[in-house]
Amino acid sequence: MNIILLGPPGAGKGTQARKLVDERNMVQLSTGDMLRAARTSGTAMGKMVAAVMDRGDLVTDEIVIGLIREQLESDEGKGGYIFDGFPRTLAQADALGNLLIEMGENLDCVIEMQVDDDALVDRITARATCADCGEVYNDNTKPIPADGKCTNCGSSKIQRRADDNEESLRTRLMAYYKQTSPLIGYYYAKGDLKSVDGLASMDDVAASIAKALG
Repeated sequence: MNIILLGPPGAGKGTQARKLVDERNMVQLSTGDMLRAARTSGTAMGKMVAAVMDRGDLVTDEIVIGLIREQLESDEGKGGYIFDGFPRTLAQADALGNLLIEMGENLDCVIEMQVDDDALVDRITARATCADCGEVYNDNTKPIPADGKCTNCGSSKIQRRADDNEESLRTRLMAYYKQTSPLIGYYYAKGDLKSVDGLASMDDVAASIAKALG
């Protein structure tokens, strides 16, 4: 099963992707993670990525599609793939769809994680993340342990993102609505879209996603 997780910054896509990885043996394809891994891989594609990033240029859609192709060819995703952070635009959605067809793969479901902007701002400004394993903490619902160590991996590297403030988050939300939200209509028209309440509890969101996936 191959799925896309759609939603604005802070909607919880990464958290739910990790749950799917654990529970369904899926592979999470995060654009940022793929680029970081490629940059240090030493492969031809990796050298291309490193050169682009070292120049300070934006990585092209063609490069990202190439990285996704490499992942699909590796046959690591026995339980399927979760596309997290890609596609972001209609052009990228078309490119991904064409690649999946070419590779003999299907896109089974697109999960839209719906949120209320004000509630999302409240959630994100209280957020902290373990730099080592990605475990997420929240001042209101899951405070950082008193000893400052991650309950998942024991790391002391629990950090707050510099842009997890209201002004930066609202700027990121506006960019999302301008660039990525058209994908909601795109996948709805294709019959692939299912929506869940992204502001429910972590377990309730996971249950809604599981129901949507069947």
